[in-house]
Amino acid sequence: MGYTALYRKFRPDSFTDVKGQDHIVTTLKNQIAADRIGHAYLFCGTRGTGKTTVAKILAKAVNCEHPIDGNPCGKCKSCQAIAAGTSMNVIEIDAASNNGVDNIREIRDEVAYSPTSGKYKVYIIDEVHMLSIGAFNALLKTLEEPPSYVIFILATTEAHKIPITILSRCQRYDFRRISLDTIADRMRELMEEEQVEVEEKALRYVAKKADGSMRDALSLLDQCIAFYLGQKLTYDHVLEVLGAVDTEEFSRFLREILDNDVVRVIAHLEELIMQGRELGQFVTDFTWYMRNLLLLKSSDHMEDVLDVSTENLRLLMEEAGMVKSDTLMRYIRIFSDLSGKMKYSSSKRVLLEVALIKMCRPQMETDETSLLERIRLLEKKLENGVPVQAVPVQPVSMQAAEEPREAEGQADRALEAAAPEDLQEVMRIWQSIASQVASQRFRIVLSGAVPKFNASGNDGRLFVVFPDFNGETYINDEKSRKELEKIIADKIGRQVEVKFVLREEEHLAGGRLAKISVEDSLKRFVHMDIEIEDE
Repeated sequence: MGYTALYRKFRPDSFTDVKGQDHIVTTLKNQIAADRIGHAYLFCGTRGTGKTTVAKILAKAVNCEHPIDGNPCGKCKSCQAIAAGTSMNVIEIDAASNNGVDNIREIRDEVAYSPTSGKYKVYIIDEVHMLSIGAFNALLKTLEEPPSYVIFILATTEAHKIPITILSRCQRYDFRRISLDTIADRMRELMEEEQVEVEEKALRYVAKKADGSMRDALSLLDQCIAFYLGQKLTYDHVLEVLGAVDTEEFSRFLREILDNDVVRVIAHLEELIMQGRELGQFVTDFTWYMRNLLLLKSSDHMEDVLDVSTENLRLLMEEAGMVKSDTLMRYIRIFSDLSGKMKYSSSKRVLLEVALIKMCRPQMETDETSLLERIRLLEKKLENGVPVQAVPVQPVSMQAAEEPREAEGQADRALEAAAPEDLQEVMRIWQSIASQVASQRFRIVLSGAVPKFNASGNDGRLFVVFPDFNGETYINDEKSRKELEKIIADKIGRQVEVKFVLREEEHLAGGRLAKISVEDSLKRFVHMDIEIEDE
């Protein structure tokens, strides 16, 4: 016998082997065990989630001579005949090619005859939404009052196309997309059984590409194994076979775009094209990458949604801190528009290059987000002393702008004495305070923030200056601010007003903000010279 594809070879033959659909499996097993079997079922869900597989297992279970805890035994004549496809009691119909009224009339005539062996006659109608209106009407009466020995199982990927009159006559079961971990675990089991060595990272990438479909995952894995037959399947091998791009490449692209370096971005794209990467796949994956960054910036509880390792989560947080949320949304909009255009274009590379140049050059667009991006770029140039318009400006002294670190440290130490005692105490124990917040993400962001006070105004407020855009989420977050104020009050016994600011907007706080350096804090307790080296 020839080679059998993985998804066919390892198709589940009992409810126990079905992965990721426990809510459906448990219900069906209980119905079989209690002899409360329905006359019509509707299985809905995306491709590859187990609809037809569960339908066949249910057909075996209701006809099994010796069922075990709701599962078919797999050994009796009925189970073996159904598994081999020779049973007269299980009739599979593809509604995509048998969608006429005459096809349904044949079924209506056949149900009048009881099964020659076994208890039930089971009709499995796949892609039932493809039936014509006339065929649905012909099915209605039979579906509502079938003989006691007939069970209908309708499977569809598009339940919204089925008439409500049909839906109301069926028990509906919605098959969920299978989780990444479940798919990866199943593939790992099968690879051990097949004695194929595969990297864990490669398995997880294939699982992610499957988008909740176990069948798609096994088909992609089969394709990758065939290309590197007899070799260990690595992450790089999978990327090469599927024409995908590594996450590190996306990180490089993002940094180059943020630097507005069109030359490097186009040169980088040329590298990927020469490596044989598929441009449509690149657009999809880069959009997904930016979506992950946006989700991470939007809430404290996105770790489970992103489904990444702790190491990758920290890397994503670093990337997220480099870009503002509105900028990310602009990038995603550009790439989403591009994705729709590339499907029908013969010049995919040109469209992609234009999109990348748009991302680097916000002046090419006139929408509100692009205007904000242009203003941000102008502010950045002004801060760096670069003239941006033909208006007389006071020349910026680079020597004054770049004070030596030692002089800055001396200025901070001089201003330290002007801070109220309670603010000095908060600054000294800042890391201890940051470790007390409930949210893991907020804790990480706070640990990198710098506590300062208004040295010129001495208004008693504590300014928490976030070094990057990761703190953007908390600027107007009253809940997080109050939580931090409560922790500070518990620590020092006094109420301190807290204000969150971004480093780029620090000048808006009014006056000069002073801080207590790590070196000065240590010197409070260690009475000797301390030298801290930057790594």
